[in-house]
Amino acid sequence: MPSTIKKLEKQLEEANSYEEWKSLAIEHDRGSGRAHWKKIDKTSLYDYASIRSRLERLRYFRENNDNIGLLFTLNEGIHGNMGGMGKPVLYSRAKFGTKNLIGDYVDAIVDALEHLRTLDSDHPDFLERLDFFRRASKCYGKSALMLSGGAILGNFHVGVVKSLVEQDLLPDVISGASAGSLIAAVLGTRSDAELKEFLDTERLIDELRLEMDLVNNGLSNATPRINHRMLKEKIAKLIPDMTFQEAYEKTGRHINISISPSDVHQTSRLLNAIASPNVYIRKAVLASCAVPGVFPPVMLEAKNVHGHPQPYLATRRWIDGSFSDDLPAKRLARLYGVNHFIVSQTNPIVLWMLHDAKSSQAGVVSSLRHFTMRSLKEWYKVSNTLVQKYFKSSPKIRRMANMANAVVSQEYTGDINIIPRYRFFDPRKLLNELTEEQLRFFIREGERASWPKIEMIRTSTKISRKLADILEEYEAEELTHFSKHHLGAELPQGRRA
Repeated sequence: MPSTIKKLEKQLEEANSYEEWKSLAIEHDRGSGRAHWKKIDKTSLYDYASIRSRLERLRYFRENNDNIGLLFTLNEGIHGNMGGMGKPVLYSRAKFGTKNLIGDYVDAIVDALEHLRTLDSDHPDFLERLDFFRRASKCYGKSALMLSGGAILGNFHVGVVKSLVEQDLLPDVISGASAGSLIAAVLGTRSDAELKEFLDTERLIDELRLEMDLVNNGLSNATPRINHRMLKEKIAKLIPDMTFQEAYEKTGRHINISISPSDVHQTSRLLNAIASPNVYIRKAVLASCAVPGVFPPVMLEAKNVHGHPQPYLATRRWIDGSFSDDLPAKRLARLYGVNHFIVSQTNPIVLWMLHDAKSSQAGVVSSLRHFTMRSLKEWYKVSNTLVQKYFKSSPKIRRMANMANAVVSQEYTGDINIIPRYRFFDPRKLLNELTEEQLRFFIREGERASWPKIEMIRTSTKISRKLADILEEYEAEELTHFSKHHLGAELPQGRRA
């Protein structure tokens, strides 16, 4: 049996599709006994008794067609960590999925929401249900995908995004910094059909091959280093000439791009259709990718009232977004009501020391790591304060101290973390153009790192996705009713069939 398990683990690492990986993971769970673990409610990891009780009540009201009781039970609270069921550690025991009770409970809630959605009754009436769906959506919150910086390592994000798109799990709220901003911009400017075409690995390989032929021009087979001109050309090729508002109107995706200040007295910004609707995405990405000392700081541009580009904050210049806000969780929470974060992390500055602590139980090593990082952050904070005070005549030193403090003080993980298996790279090669072999490697690594997280993402986001679908339909119907009301028709109390 141990030899069989080891063989399955090797096959899991080398799987070439999610379906293949899933089949092997389920087989592994059967062989390791984790399939039986999933069937048993009891564990100290979450309040299984409370979840079981709530599940039985939901089933009772559905079986007895008691819509008022069903709505009352749902009103008691819908959130992703009810009884601790959202803990990542619950998904670290088995290779595929978690306790069956958690899946059953989430499915029962989704079933109840769908039942209320299609209800043709005045008890509860349309407006009462609409009010509930709005409150439930706000209470439950949304999920966001955050794509970190990473130079050429950022191509790992392509594999992550490819896996999420194939499983229809890509969140509508997406942020990107540095290399992650390029992928976020691609996601925000392409329709679903265009995105699926773009993410085809062989098409990407063909484009890369053409790029390399043009760069080398038949004179050299050496891998070129990316310069400012090449970066601008790559951005222009991948991203349409659109503003954030135009991109949102096309795709409905909320893309957010982090940029860092190049001056001491500036603060970082998060560019999006809410805060900066008329800013051109190409310039935002160019700024977010402007690695200090390698590429020059960038001035943003925005579309004016006449439809022409003009400087945006003309006196300001911006650099690499990952230096100040690699993962802008707090800003996304404030702007979109996000409370659940999926992170694709490739930042080479911190990748070597990252540990997905949220996916395992706390222990001595984890606690020591946490204490060390906290101490380091406090030390940098105090040091930066002293530098700002005693080096007022040296803006370059102050700027470097601010940058170092910003890098150290950030959080680099979220609720679900997709992290490469590799941790160390030659820094001299991070800004080289990719070879075909490297691109295939990064995309496949992104996919393989995503597959063990897919069921956790699916379960964690199922209720919020259902609520979003319902609200879109109900609010459109409310608007129709409102229009008819102002044209002389009465707003109906019950929902039409």
